Amino acid sequence: MGRGGVDKLREDGPERKCVVTGEVGPKAGLIRFVADPEGRIVPDIAGKLPGRGVYVTSERAVLEKAVAKKSFARGLKQQVQVPEGLVDMVEKLQARHVVDLISLARKSGDAVAGYERVKDWLEREEARVLLQAVDGSGRGKSKLSTPHYGRYIGWLTADELGRAFGRETVIHAALGSGGLARRVVEEAQRLKGLREANGDSGRREGR
Repeated sequence: MGRGGVDKLREDGPERKCVVTGEVGPKAGLIRFVADPEGRIVPDIAGKLPGRGVYVTSERAVLEKAVAKKSFARGLKQQVQVPEGLVDMVEKLQARHVVDLISLARKSGDAVAGYERVKDWLEREEARVLLQAVDGSGRGKSKLSTPHYGRYIGWLTADELGRAFGRETVIHAALGSGGLARRVVEEAQRLKGLREANGDSGRREGR
């Protein structure tokens, strides 16, 4: 697995250099930052904001080092203001981005929630990605297995998955083979890198 929790998801995609580690890797494993007109550092989660940007590996420890070593100013070649709590802000924005993508997949009919519906999709081999809440019951989650040659996402909370499906909470969900599945996996891998230091990754891949 590469840095930022990304295991070569887009080997053929564009690469960028992390301003902290100096390592070059796929954009899918890095987060872009720009400075607004007042010189404040802004996380560009979607990678679409205008202006010169710098990239940082999507790992909590690397982001913390970027703040401590003033890597943003060096990379942007200007004086900048780093918001207090930037690392936590990035994690929250990334989590919201993942939830929004899952919600889009749900609206397009390419995502389901609930134990029985997920089990049905798995049995009919319609599921490409299994999602389970990190704070869900381990016993209940163990009854479902990652799709063959599929992916597992287990570091979103029940509340976050619930928001994606318009419910209070969701423990089990699945994504089909639609176009959004790959994006959800990529963005969720970025989030995993931001949460691993907190013990929230819920790693259970390769089941």
